[in-house]
Amino acid sequence: MQGPVHPQVKAVASWIRKWGKLRLALFCQLLLLALGAAISAAFSIVMTNSIDWAAVKGAALVMLIIAPVFIAFVFYLVLHLDAALSYLEDSAHQERLLNEGMQDNIRQLNFEIEERKKAFQAKRRAIDELRKEIAERKKAQIELEEQSLLIRSIVDSSPDLFYYRDETGRFASCNKMFEAIMGKTAGELIGRYPADIYNDDSAQAAILTEYNSDMQQSELTLDVEFIKDGGQVLWFEMRKVPFYDRHGRYIGLLGFGRDITSRKLAEQALEKAYLDKGKFIATLSHELRTPLNGIVGLSRRLIESKLTKQQHGWANTIFSSAETLGNIFNDIIDLDKIDRQDLDIVYQSVSLRQFLNDIANFAELLCQQKGLQFKLNCTGEMDVYLRLDPTRLRQVLWNLLNNAVKFTANGAVSLHCNLDNNRLSFAVEDTGIGIAAQEQERIFDMYYKSNDGRRLSIMGSGIGLSVSRALVEAMQGQISVSSTVAQGSRFAVSLPTEVLQQEQQQAIECPELTILLVEDVPLNAEIAIGLLEQRGHTVVHAETGEDAIALLETEDDIDLVLLDMQLPDMSGEQIAAYIRNEARLCALPVVVLSANVRKAEQQLSGLHIDGALAKPLSTAKLDQVLARLFSPSAMKLQLPKAVAPDNEHQQLDQAILNDYIQSLGKDAVKRSAQLFSQLLPGYMNRMMETAVQRQEHDFQEAAHKLKGAAASVGLLWVQQQAKRFEQEPVNWQGLERQLVDFHLKTEQHLAALSEYIEQA
Repeated sequence: MQGPVHPQVKAVASWIRKWGKLRLALFCQLLLLALGAAISAAFSIVMTNSIDWAAVKGAALVMLIIAPVFIAFVFYLVLHLDAALSYLEDSAHQERLLNEGMQDNIRQLNFEIEERKKAFQAKRRAIDELRKEIAERKKAQIELEEQSLLIRSIVDSSPDLFYYRDETGRFASCNKMFEAIMGKTAGELIGRYPADIYNDDSAQAAILTEYNSDMQQSELTLDVEFIKDGGQVLWFEMRKVPFYDRHGRYIGLLGFGRDITSRKLAEQALEKAYLDKGKFIATLSHELRTPLNGIVGLSRRLIESKLTKQQHGWANTIFSSAETLGNIFNDIIDLDKIDRQDLDIVYQSVSLRQFLNDIANFAELLCQQKGLQFKLNCTGEMDVYLRLDPTRLRQVLWNLLNNAVKFTANGAVSLHCNLDNNRLSFAVEDTGIGIAAQEQERIFDMYYKSNDGRRLSIMGSGIGLSVSRALVEAMQGQISVSSTVAQGSRFAVSLPTEVLQQEQQQAIECPELTILLVEDVPLNAEIAIGLLEQRGHTVVHAETGEDAIALLETEDDIDLVLLDMQLPDMSGEQIAAYIRNEARLCALPVVVLSANVRKAEQQLSGLHIDGALAKPLSTAKLDQVLARLFSPSAMKLQLPKAVAPDNEHQQLDQAILNDYIQSLGKDAVKRSAQLFSQLLPGYMNRMMETAVQRQEHDFQEAAHKLKGAAASVGLLWVQQQAKRFEQEPVNWQGLERQLVDFHLKTEQHLAALSEYIEQA
């Protein structure tokens, strides 16, 4: 607070402090003496018009006496007043600071009050949330109990059996179905070991097969046979799921069992039907090959006789048709290929001009029967040799031409061919009834038939175009259709190809041989004898096995045996075994004749044969076999090879593999190896299952199947080991570990097989 005198007091006080009390007091004393004398002199002049020096002296004396007291009083008053003012200023400043501090405290207090209000509200919300969570947990617990009860009810009512065993092997839980199968209640089972309840040879023991904790940490699935007390046989698919903690320690086993009795019965019925189907197809094919042999043989004889150019073309078309039909029979009797839709594509060097002439001859005959005109249009170089599968391509084009003629009442059928930059294109056009636009998208589907009444009126199976598309795609090509109703259709086929150099075939130098032909069908024998005699060989014919053995015993100059696998009195396997067991005949070359070469080779897998030829006989393959066995340039192939220093010869049957690769092609053998790789886990699983259950007969049967599968792909070591498992007495001790090692080595040999095929 600042008043009007405050500055003067502060100024006087500052002068006193600056000059000092004594110096300033003397100065004021002198100033007051002078002022008193001046005032007295002035007063005397005013009053008397003269200076009264006595009065002046008296005034100075008075001032001299009074001034020190006055000065001291003023100094005292000023200093104390200044101190009081300073104190007041300090007090006011402290009061301001105090007020500011109080305001800060008030603001802080208000903030704390607000924060406490917020904390209180948060606490209330937390309490509400906690109460809500408690309520939800109680509700969840109730729901969990209800769900547990529901799950328990579902598990108990499930037709599948269920059980759980802890890490010690004791039962910990099970359902009603498991109780019914085991013949015990849950109270009698839980907490006990299976060995305490059931014997090793009981039916229940099969379901409770132990899961080996040393095996990989994954589930195990087994098909288990269960025989009830009444003799009824049930099959269960048992799935064992092991549980491990985060340290990898085994802590329990969960077992599920599904009744698959109906599926097993269906599989057995299907397997029987499959075998019956195979026998039927094989028998039918064998019967069909008898007339087919006649067509092939006689057409070949016609081709080699003197004919006109047109007659030679017709005979060549008959021969090509029959040969194609024979190749199709080979696919029909090979049930594995049919089931997998895996037809072999065999590329050859084909004369495009000759191929088109054969197709044209066939198409002209078809068109003449319906009074249609046939046109062949070719662009590009035709006098070339291409890398094609003539059988499959011929089958596709004949199918398309057949359809074109079938659905064309009048007009023409045209075949267009174009070769451009290793791309061979065909187009079959007709002037028939055409195909509706909505039908064209599905025309290549299996068993699809058009809804058009005009097309339905014409007989058809609905598989021809589907097979054609499959064959074209197998040859890495494309097939398409474009059509207009009532104007005609156009089917286009485009295939990749490669122009090849024409190979100059060298004449086969083969000496004249005496050949024993064992064949019961007269027509087949006549054709084979004609082919062999054309090549300068002497043929001795035997229609039965007894005649063949009698001739072998009496004739000393037989150089080769051509052996049919199906005879009226004996099998080809019996005759081959007789030849190999006779010391005088054991070195005699034997070549088998069969409609199913692979099946024949499998039947004779335990015997050494020198070759196999498919019926009807192919002159090219017959010449190859004779050259390999008897041509002087090929004799080096008969010399025994030195034994390799490694173990590869113990792993693979190279003779069988080379024969398969030569006769079937690398791709077919590779697919067989891939199929074996897919089937191997099933074989091993079955052997492991029967080993665990100690079912000797089923174990040996599974080993027998594996042996046959391994023999078909040339896995010699695997075949021998499987044969040992099949024939030797089973030693159950340590058998599971042997099977695991056997599986690993089989995988290694399978890899060696794949590498061998790739390098072949």
